[in-house]
Amino acid sequence: MRIVTLIENTPGAEGCAHEHGLSLYVQTPRHRLVLDTGATGAFADNAAAVGIDLRAVDTVVLSHGHYDHAGGLLRMAELAPEAPIWMQRGAGRDFYHGEKYIGINKAILALPQVRFADGDLRLDEELVLFSGITGRRYWPQSNLALRVLENGIPVQDDFAHEQCLMVEAEGKRVLLSGCAHNGILNILDRYAELFGGDPDVVISGFHMKKGTDYTPEEWQVIEDTAHALLDHKCLFYTGHCTGRPAQERMQQIMGDRLRALHSGEELVL
Repeated sequence: MRIVTLIENTPGAEGCAHEHGLSLYVQTPRHRLVLDTGATGAFADNAAAVGIDLRAVDTVVLSHGHYDHAGGLLRMAELAPEAPIWMQRGAGRDFYHGEKYIGINKAILALPQVRFADGDLRLDEELVLFSGITGRRYWPQSNLALRVLENGIPVQDDFAHEQCLMVEAEGKRVLLSGCAHNGILNILDRYAELFGGDPDVVISGFHMKKGTDYTPEEWQVIEDTAHALLDHKCLFYTGHCTGRPAQERMQQIMGDRLRALHSGEELVL
């Protein structure tokens, strides 16, 4: 299995752009797959720079309905028009951070290759989409500023539109999430319900990024999350929305069990 970070917040491979967004390329014996497409079309330029032909992609997955994961979907659809784009049915709703619209471009919803999942869905023997993450253990407090419109009224987003991807190939199970808005530990709990045990590798943002200093309580949640992740037999890759201060604090606790994502770099599984 080959996994490459097509775009992420931090620079990596020479000649690759970086932006506030996330896109991952996954190659298995059966599939050439893209999870998320960053905030713009730059993920596709990065793919070309590292020798990945996105025209060969057969499956696209959107982790949740935010612009920094869906911004390149229209370009992806042009490059691989036969590849289905899988998203949860609620991913096209109107999402806001304060007054800022952070949902997806509505033109995406009109694409003929868009496919809506209603909860968990096995695509084939290698790929499973799952959602239904209802736990609230160490739920990211940065979610509290995020809203969805219901009948024109902004209410707290419960992230029912978030889905994760489990890839099983060549003797490994890899869990991919975009931002883990539902909390990475709650996602791992849901994974255990569905598949038993832990995946070999987890690739996900942890959504701990803040624009201001962390409170002592927030630091405690970050540290407690890191200690709890060590109880799982996984190698973790993170970046994008985790936030550098939080990631550095977690790195001190988790050591080599936590690794950083960078634009254009291939992951070592």
